Amino acid sequence: MRTICFDFGNTRLKYAVFDNGELREEAVLDNDSAETIKALLERYHPQKTILSSVINHNTEIETLLAEKTTFHKLSNLSKLPFTTPVAKPSTIGADRLALCAAAVHLFPGKNNLVIGLGTCITYNFINKNKEFIGGSISPGMDMRFKSLQEFTAKLPLVKEDWNFPLIGYDTETNILSGVILGMAKEIDGIIDAYRERYDNLRVLLTGGNALYFVPHLKNEIFADVHLIFKGLYAISDCN
Repeated sequence: MRTICFDFGNTRLKYAVFDNGELREEAVLDNDSAETIKALLERYHPQKTILSSVINHNTEIETLLAEKTTFHKLSNLSKLPFTTPVAKPSTIGADRLALCAAAVHLFPGKNNLVIGLGTCITYNFINKNKEFIGGSISPGMDMRFKSLQEFTAKLPLVKEDWNFPLIGYDTETNILSGVILGMAKEIDGIIDAYRERYDNLRVLLTGGNALYFVPHLKNEIFADVHLIFKGLYAISDCN
């Protein structure tokens, strides 16, 4: 059976194609028009589709997906492989639900901390009883770069570059060191705080830049840039 998982984030619109549980292809969509989605369906002929969206996407595509496939839109009302005993489950981002589902699927019976590197950094904790307790949110890398330029008079907008020194020698390398190493130390600090409270903790790191951050982290982590799609596929099976 073929399934297409859609992940509509603040920065990019992505999709992944699964054949009988195996991830076959991942790509970025140019837009969320009905024509774009229709062309995708005609290309892959999926039997099932699932959509995770944290943006105000084109709702016409939901009707199209429902007409052509067995469609599910991820929300707090979805059947999930974990519980969400939080104050306002309706406010949980769909992307965070997908990451939690992936953690429970890959590492059942463990305390899991899933860290998503995107527009924001999300820290998502699911305990060994499969309960999503919550976590925290902080600015992501691009947001940090942009804020330095936007809220100062003279600092430039710097683009990510992984070849930088600990001690910056000009404005650009100072910013690169501050932002990227600052994020790495933040991530390590949060992990340490969780390890002090919970034993048998598995830490999962995902997002487009996840693999670049691994060398800068002292903690042992499981890095997988496809984690959100694996979670979406697991949820599509539940629904």
